[in-house]
Amino acid sequence: MKRILVINGPNLNMLGVREVDIYGKRDLDWINQKMSELAATLGITLDFFQSNCEGEIITKIQEGMNYDGIIINPGGFSHTSVAILDAIRSIDKPVIEVHLTNIFAREDFRNTVITGRGAKGIITGLGYISYLSALYSFYLLFKEEE
Repeated sequence: MKRILVINGPNLNMLGVREVDIYGKRDLDWINQKMSELAATLGITLDFFQSNCEGEIITKIQEGMNYDGIIINPGGFSHTSVAILDAIRSIDKPVIEVHLTNIFAREDFRNTVITGRGAKGIITGLGYISYLSALYSFYLLFKEEE
């Protein structure tokens, strides 16, 4: 069975509370539950991690070498963290970056996606469906490998 690590960065623990007009009323536990339901139908195991600390996220990415892939929402670190980019590039595993909102339709500073340069792909702007799309994308990629 394939294993995917799901990493969520800063402030994503506040989903459903912070800026609901932008991020919606659903919290991270709800998104994780929807992902778990889809993963069960696809025969994929998920492990979830959330941190507001850059160093903890880097450590978890490095632990991602023990997985078949990583889905990451680096939050605001997407636009600033060369260290997270370097961590993504340091492991030989596919990474799909996700964002709930269309970061390219928001403030100009969000148009720079440093971490995404290390990702196999980026899915943005579909709300929680961004996460489900990343999971299904991994399923299809795994099928291609068979």
